[in-house]
Amino acid sequence: MSFLLRLVATAAALWVAVYLVPGIEFQGPLWHLLGVALVFGIVNAVVRPILLSLSCPLVLLTLGLFIFVLNALMLWLTSMLSAALGIAFHVDGFVSALIGAIIVGIVSTVLNVFISDDD
Repeated sequence: MSFLLRLVATAAALWVAVYLVPGIEFQGPLWHLLGVALVFGIVNAVVRPILLSLSCPLVLLTLGLFIFVLNALMLWLTSMLSAALGIAFHVDGFVSALIGAIIVGIVSTVLNVFISDDD
């Protein structure tokens, strides 16, 4: 149950980013955003740790600010994979991805505070 709640929280965070950032677009039924959230979660679970370990010196050198760049790349990769799966989620450029990743991070953190880890 906690997984589904976190998936809905991520989908809500992505919806807020679509609503606030001009370079992030989503067309289609709202439940397709759950598919985008699932792709985003898989990308963050599989690709992000690899890139984080490879870019560890850059993260240390920039005092952690490079993590924002990695988060933007994860959102951009989610856009590409979603398009390949036939879901109409698109991020126009890196600046839109950066702003969107910051918004998704803030909103999902706030929403995940209310989700318990009782499982």
